[in-house]
Amino acid sequence: MTFKEYYKYYLTLHQNKWNRRLHVLGQLITIAAFIFITYLITKVSIFFFPLYGIIPFIVYPFAWSGHFLLEKNKPASFKNPWWAKRADWVMLKDILIGKIKL
Repeated sequence: MTFKEYYKYYLTLHQNKWNRRLHVLGQLITIAAFIFITYLITKVSIFFFPLYGIIPFIVYPFAWSGHFLLEKNKPASFKNPWWAKRADWVMLKDILIGKIKL
């Protein structure tokens, strides 16, 4: 399976607009956390560097609640976490450019 094929499958798991909105919220909070942690490292102390380790996981409470409560399906990250993470960013890009509607 190519990533393009996987992404089509990934989108079938994200048909509910509120689930997509929760994903976007989680991704935006992830970006904000990255910026904040970078600020802490550069302006306060290098000792905040380990906080970068939490960044990939910030989106999960938002995304997984959308899947379990709204879509009634299992998140794609359970089967293929690397491609799911990549697909999540591609979906965010597609939402921001208007290719996918919220």
